[in-house]
Amino acid sequence: MKHRFLVSAAHKSSGKTAVSVGLAAAFRARGLAVQPFKKGPDYIDPLWLSKAAQRACRNLDLYLMREDEIEDSFQRHGAAADVCLVEGNKGLYDGLALDGSNSNAALAKLLDLPVVLVIDARGMTRGIAPLILGYQAFDPAIRIAGVILNQLGGSRHEAKLRAVVEHYTDVPVLGAVHHDPDCFVEERHLGLVPGNETLAAETLVLGLGDRVAAQVDLARLLEATRAEQAPAALPDLPAPCGEPVRIGIARDRAFGFYYADDLDALAQAGAELVPIDTLNDDRLPALDGLYIGGGFPERFAPELAANTALRGALKAALEGGLPAYAECGGLMYLARSLTVDGETHPMVGAIPGDVVMHARPVGRGYVHLSENPGHPWPRPRDPAQEIRAHEFHYSSLENLPSGSRFAYQVKRGHGIDGQRDGLMVHRLLASYTHLRTIGGCAWARRFVAYVRSQRPGPFAAQDARAPGHATMA
Repeated sequence: MKHRFLVSAAHKSSGKTAVSVGLAAAFRARGLAVQPFKKGPDYIDPLWLSKAAQRACRNLDLYLMREDEIEDSFQRHGAAADVCLVEGNKGLYDGLALDGSNSNAALAKLLDLPVVLVIDARGMTRGIAPLILGYQAFDPAIRIAGVILNQLGGSRHEAKLRAVVEHYTDVPVLGAVHHDPDCFVEERHLGLVPGNETLAAETLVLGLGDRVAAQVDLARLLEATRAEQAPAALPDLPAPCGEPVRIGIARDRAFGFYYADDLDALAQAGAELVPIDTLNDDRLPALDGLYIGGGFPERFAPELAANTALRGALKAALEGGLPAYAECGGLMYLARSLTVDGETHPMVGAIPGDVVMHARPVGRGYVHLSENPGHPWPRPRDPAQEIRAHEFHYSSLENLPSGSRFAYQVKRGHGIDGQRDGLMVHRLLASYTHLRTIGGCAWARRFVAYVRSQRPGPFAAQDARAPGHATMA
């Protein structure tokens, strides 16, 4: 990597994601290889960053990952890039820990990253100086390479701010982005609208790239964030092991919440990932297993319900014993029904319960789980005593029958009912928790091993329009 930096902000909702996406698109348009990273648990921002850079964004999480895992990921995926761009979450010094050990600043120090500070300057003039000086003084070990002034009111506002920053501080102004109501990304309760869900996403990304390129001094930013030395190359990962298995994965506008590292781990364990479009496909391909991650099925509930062919095929396959794993949105889709704004839509029906959307979050934040003895996946030789993961859902799963079986006890978080998560039905494990293959949680390898262990032969492709269960090949 020739250049590397962390994009942070003074506070949440400062526009750093739009600036980060614009920077990635602008650098890529100039022929540079951009490797994006995102701090913390997040699916949505990485979708936009991946689209802008045309490279899979990688998540770096100081709460869930060991420091050596973070360093390994940054080095492995960034070594061949010209620019490594890490987008922070919230403000530069914000985090769960009082000592700042999981803040953006801590990540910058761990990876020796200069910081590009995005400041929402609406309504500010002279007051921007003490803000910048305070951020510099709070932790002298953090190097603020420059600021990008955002949401400016016009050229006069920009001129005043530049004069103030240059007079009172030694921090360079790398850019000044004016407010543009025609160039924005719609906000929602989980942050930004997912890039996989927006049909005009490519146009929006290109527009952000043009806008940032016109208002940010890209050459000066690159000069200020030049890496002193290139990292040593890491050894290649071993080849995939074990007999290959075909695992269907829902990849469409309704479902797109997958971490790149988890997809890599599934492939590393021997999984061939077969994409499924829950909105348009009318049949299942030949599969050994199924994985449905998170997303926003509530936004597409009428369309999901209307695809009766695929819903029927999935129900038949799961009741017939197809090994499956579903997270959050996947759980919602596989339930009996989904109620949104008082309107109930039929879903797959493999889970004997009903999902109801609420106005406020039911579960949000980091989760700690302990595994119950009945967990179906093969246990590792040295199982983790506690699994750390995360959840964010506005829905609840209701009307489950008594005696329902669960894979996890929830020690921190909410899960399905505040105490348990990981509902087990047939060979399906469905949870509100999002797992990551990091920090001792080898869920991808375990799931692939489980699929392989249940495989007398692949499920034959089933025409979803025909009644009956999937057959064994």
